[in-house]
Amino acid sequence: MSYSLMILVFAIIWAASFLFAMLGLGGGMVYVPVMKWLGFDFKSVAIPVGLLLNGLNTALAMIPFHKAHLIDYKGALPFALSAIIFAPIGAYTVQFIPTRIVLILFIIAVLTAAAKVFISSKGKDEENLIDLKKRLIYGGFAGALIGFAGGMLGIGGGFLAAPILMSMGYSAKRAAGTTAYVVTFSSISGFLGHVAEGHFDPLLTGVLIVAVLLGSQLGARFTVKKANPKMIKRVYVAILLVVAIKLTIGLLK
Repeated sequence: MSYSLMILVFAIIWAASFLFAMLGLGGGMVYVPVMKWLGFDFKSVAIPVGLLLNGLNTALAMIPFHKAHLIDYKGALPFALSAIIFAPIGAYTVQFIPTRIVLILFIIAVLTAAAKVFISSKGKDEENLIDLKKRLIYGGFAGALIGFAGGMLGIGGGFLAAPILMSMGYSAKRAAGTTAYVVTFSSISGFLGHVAEGHFDPLLTGVLIVAVLLGSQLGARFTVKKANPKMIKRVYVAILLVVAIKLTIGLLK
């Protein structure tokens, strides 16, 4: 890979890490397509590397979210545990599904998340949590779905976690912080499910990790200190739509 292309990839991954850390997401829905567009195999390289970067981004983003008390550790624990258990199952399942089908599922999931967040952005961003028992039950089922989908698609599942948390009454900022918590564990678990089959370029992986390190801290700190809830949701929707359109064009070609 040429140095100019390496710089371009670094810039894209840094920007994605910044934007997605704002939302408590890892950025897998950008990392994976970028790796695919660079010519790397979708299943053996793009998905495993995407999950690795995804988990790293959210783990780092948790630091400022934790300091601002924006993570519901107790209420989201079943969410995280279910995601950890089902992510490797999704990672294992992907080898039996044609790449085209995986891409179609990826696009559908991204568009569904965009629609949910767009609808929620129309109302006021008020925290109105359902009771803890219901959060634990709903979170357990949702975590299983998110872990499986995230492990299979290489995206950690945060794009689904955030809308679900908002529907459970979390404010946009607390949903972002809690999503980072859930996605960190589902991404790492999914990555471990893929790692045996993955093929990594050490130099490229190192460059991407540095980009994530820099972008994640800035993005999460921006959300904690400056971002307003509606802006967070609008950025989220815009990014999801761009990714879905780009992947659909590529699929049609």
